[in-house]
Amino acid sequence: MRAFLGSMTGRVFLVLLLGIVASAALTQWLAVNERTRALERYRDFHALERAEQLITTADVMPDSARPTFLVAAARGTVRLEMSDLPQAQTLPPTEFSTSLQQRLGERYKLGPLSEHPSACDQPRQTTSLFASSQWKGTCETMNVQLHDGQILKLTVLPPRAPPASTNSELLSLLPFLLSIAFLAYLVARMTIDPLKRLAQAAKDLGNDINHPPVVLSGASEIRQASAAFNAMQARIRQHITQRTQMLAAITHDLQTPLTRLRLRLEKVGDAELQQRLIDDLSAMQQMVKEGLDLARSMDSSENMQALDLDALLDSVCSDASDVGQQVELRGRAAMALMGRPLAIRRCLVNLIDNAVKYGHYAHVKVERLAGSARISIRDGGPGIAPDQMARVFEPFYRIETSRSRESGGTGLGLTIARNIAEQHGANVTLANHKDGGLEVTLVVPEYYVGS
Repeated sequence: MRAFLGSMTGRVFLVLLLGIVASAALTQWLAVNERTRALERYRDFHALERAEQLITTADVMPDSARPTFLVAAARGTVRLEMSDLPQAQTLPPTEFSTSLQQRLGERYKLGPLSEHPSACDQPRQTTSLFASSQWKGTCETMNVQLHDGQILKLTVLPPRAPPASTNSELLSLLPFLLSIAFLAYLVARMTIDPLKRLAQAAKDLGNDINHPPVVLSGASEIRQASAAFNAMQARIRQHITQRTQMLAAITHDLQTPLTRLRLRLEKVGDAELQQRLIDDLSAMQQMVKEGLDLARSMDSSENMQALDLDALLDSVCSDASDVGQQVELRGRAAMALMGRPLAIRRCLVNLIDNAVKYGHYAHVKVERLAGSARISIRDGGPGIAPDQMARVFEPFYRIETSRSRESGGTGLGLTIARNIAEQHGANVTLANHKDGGLEVTLVVPEYYVGS
């Protein structure tokens, strides 16, 4: 749940859901309050009609029948009964008494009393899920003098409190809330899915520059962004292809003059000078070879296929041991790797050769983590200063200032290994081991590993 709420889909869903629910609750609150006010006005009007009917009916009743009628009229929220306080203190006319007086005419005399029923002093509470208010309608007592001089007491009480309906309101709101949640989730998915596809396309582009372009679909803004992304991918692919072809052409074309130079050096009479020139030429040829390897490391045209990581490591380590390198392999990953066979092999060979060249041996350890494989290659060298860790991945950068082939190399091995690793979504890091030596760690993430 935390992962969902932390995602863009969850946040958009939550904002939409809360916004719609808040708007609906506000609308419902306004509607309930307006309905309450309308009911109050209707009840006041009904009380006015009822009071007029009771008074006029009592007025035309014979004196003998009037007590019986008043017994029946003393029920309900509008009551007319015999007044036991004919000399009670009256108050100034109220809005209700004024309206009733206008209806009855001058034939009757009304006077609101200072006496109030307990129901008027403690109005009934109206409780609802969206509103909780007290009765604000007419609630008073007044004397009514009939045409024959008899004084009656008219009492207008608040309505009876309605039964609590919170549970039924909640049940009636449940389908509404579910429909709002579904609508909010649908809108969130429609908004975020195109962004997810673009993010996945960007990730695929980082792993494979020749990945198929994004399909143009969805809203016009999304199609425009997808078209711009595809154009960017095409330009990047063109630039990489041009750079790779240029580097490959240069290194390839250098092979011919270097071969001619080697043949001509055989004619040099001074043996010592001849050997020095041959060593320099061999270094140049090695640089050209590694330059060609660097160009190939940036080429992603090789097809991806499932590889047995344990078998691949065993083959690379066995080949290294066959040529006299001290290489030891421990552990098993027991998983398949999706990659380009020649490129992955070149990456591992470069890392092991680098360890043997500068650390005399290579201890290779492979282990399986949570959905990933971690390959550690430790050597017996002096390690690398922390401020040099990042720079050793730069092309042609060497820590040693010597140009000796036995110690310096060309400075392209780690660069080639990192290029290949990044094309496969892997990560290469360097660290000085606590027991001495440099440890190179190659981690292949989960989405490139299949069981």
